[in-house]
Order: sequence, then structure tokens, then C-alpha cells
Amino acid sequence: MEKKRGFGPALWDWTKTGIVAVSAAVVINAYVLQAFQVKGESMLPTLHNSDSTFAFKMQSSYEYGDIVIIDSRIGKQRSWLDPVFEHPLVAKLRGAESEYLWVKRVIGKPGDTLEFRDGVVYRNGEPLKEPYVSEPIKSPAETVTVPVGHVFVMGDNRNNSTDSRVIGSIPLGNVVGKVIFSY
Repeated sequence: MEKKRGFGPALWDWTKTGIVAVSAAVVINAYVLQAFQVKGESMLPTLHNSDSTFAFKMQSSYEYGDIVIIDSRIGKQRSWLDPVFEHPLVAKLRGAESEYLWVKRVIGKPGDTLEFRDGVVYRNGEPLKEPYVSEPIKSPAETVTVPVGHVFVMGDNRNNSTDSRVIGSIPLGNVVGKVIFSY
């Protein structure tokens, strides 16, 4: 005959299960797959303000055209705790939103020479075919070489985007993840 357990042990079992589930969700969200919300209009027409995205965070290299989440604080080396503090639940509990996380598109990889002239972006002397850009870029003529260990990112709404043209090339350690899904 099975002995009945009291309410206390059952509550403790449920509490342990809840702690494990929340901890697993935070770890997965912090280090594997995280939801991000687009803030602003720098990625129009591809992504709109308040669109939601999921970023895969276990990526070590990025291709031309990848949409990525970056930590725009390029002078600060990211620590292993940054992803935990950026978790939406943890950030809300701390009362600190991550305004420094931006959604941008990879335009240049290490060693690339990018040139901006006549409303067009040139990579290594070739004009880019960018169907996701709705108007020619309005910026002064400039040439940039992407350093080793960095990527150059830009918003699709080139004339309304703070990106690598302003803050510089992004260290790979500041690329938080690649957007794999948006809605």
C-alpha cells in the first residue's frame, strides 16, 4: 500500500521543477536562441519597428547579407554575463533595457574594402546588388577597409540608420547572433 505524501513535499517538487525550467529557459535564451524586438526604422523595408525576431547565437562566422544583432558598444568587450543580463525577463527585472542591441545587415567581412559613392555601396570595387534597399545612399564619398576579426554592418534604410559608417566596424565578439526568423 502506497503512503500518501503531504502537500509540502508536492509543493517542493513543483518548485524544483519550476526552478529547473526557468533556469533552462534563461540559459537557452541567453546562449543559444533569443527573441529580440526591432526598435526603430533603420531596417525598413525588411524589418519594421516592433517586429519580433529570433537570433541564433552559436554562430562564429557571418555571410554577406546576413541580418545580425550587434552590441553597438564596440569599445566594451562582452562578458559571459552580458547574454544573461540581456535576457528579456532578467532585463525587465533589472529595469534596464538593452538599447545598445541593434539589428543590422552584414555588408563587409574582414579584409573587404568598401566604398560609398554616387549613392551606391561598392565592395572590393564591385557595386552591390541590394534589392532590400529602397533608395540610394546619401552619404559623402568614403572608403573603408574592414579589419581582421570584424564585420561592417549597415541598416537597410541607409539614410536613416546609425551603423558601421558611424561607430566603425564591429568586432566579431560584439555580434550577438544571426537573425533566423522574424515576424
